[in-house]
Amino acid sequence: METVLSGIRSTGNLHLGNYFGAIKNFIKMQHEHRCYFFIADYHSLTTHPTPEDLHQNVKQVLVEYLAAGIDPEVATLYIQSDVPEVAELYLLLNMNAYMGELERCTTFKDKARKQSDNINAGLLTYPVLMAADILIHRATKVPVGKDQEQHLEMARTFGKRFNRMYNNEYFPEPYAFNFGVDLIKIPGLDGSTKMGKSEGEGNAVFLADDPKTIQKKIMRAVTDSGPTEKNQPKPQAIENIFNIMQVVSTQDTLNYFEDKYNSCEIRYGDMKKQLAEDVIAFTAPLREKILEIGADDVYLSKVARMGAEKARESAAKTVKEVREIIGFKPF
Repeated sequence: METVLSGIRSTGNLHLGNYFGAIKNFIKMQHEHRCYFFIADYHSLTTHPTPEDLHQNVKQVLVEYLAAGIDPEVATLYIQSDVPEVAELYLLLNMNAYMGELERCTTFKDKARKQSDNINAGLLTYPVLMAADILIHRATKVPVGKDQEQHLEMARTFGKRFNRMYNNEYFPEPYAFNFGVDLIKIPGLDGSTKMGKSEGEGNAVFLADDPKTIQKKIMRAVTDSGPTEKNQPKPQAIENIFNIMQVVSTQDTLNYFEDKYNSCEIRYGDMKKQLAEDVIAFTAPLREKILEIGADDVYLSKVARMGAEKARESAAKTVKEVREIIGFKPF
């Protein structure tokens, strides 16, 4: 059984893209591997150093992952800032991270351009904190997107450098966990290839959206004037709507609109109305769980404490052994 770690952003609600892209795989993985899922509230400060309500943001993400199916009794689900050992390992790894390699990091250069008035040390050393998150549990598999692959490579670099400097083989090498054919990519409602909050509120359907909001978003989804020739290829925006329908609607419904498109008889208004009904039906049970769990502060407190205890047991062992390897000893 391998140790798998995945970070969860502490800002923004979960949407259909998250659900089909990663969460369904997380739910399966938690029964097959030793899984650690954490809410990255430290990381969020690198780009949002003064959040309006950090606690509420963390709570909402915790609620939605629980509602989606992460089982805190099976996996370890914790909040990053509840595990102070992460900060200590981050400090120790920073002693062996070099400014030149951090400045060359693609995401640092991109973020520095976007927030030129807030190029903070946390932004520069973001890959070191990510390495600490991974190495603290000596994880061997990490589900990451394309934008995080360089950070994972740097985590391997920092782990190997530690091993080399202190002449040991303490940290294993973490590698990307590839979901392969199980990974479903949900496109955006604005015609883009990716559903996500960063692309705009109207681009994504969130699991917590009420029926009226869902209907409004989908009815505004980008379409064109319709096909002019039978069986012609679909433009990206239209393909997006069919792709979303493929995961929430019945096969008969999908076939019906495919036939209508191929015969140039499709009415996008009818299709979007049907898609809205299907999305509402699909998300209703999740939304009910979100409302139910979100109102149970006693349960959420229990989950957070249990997750912190389980994560700290692993983290404390790692930090203790790292300190011994470096040479820190009590008098």
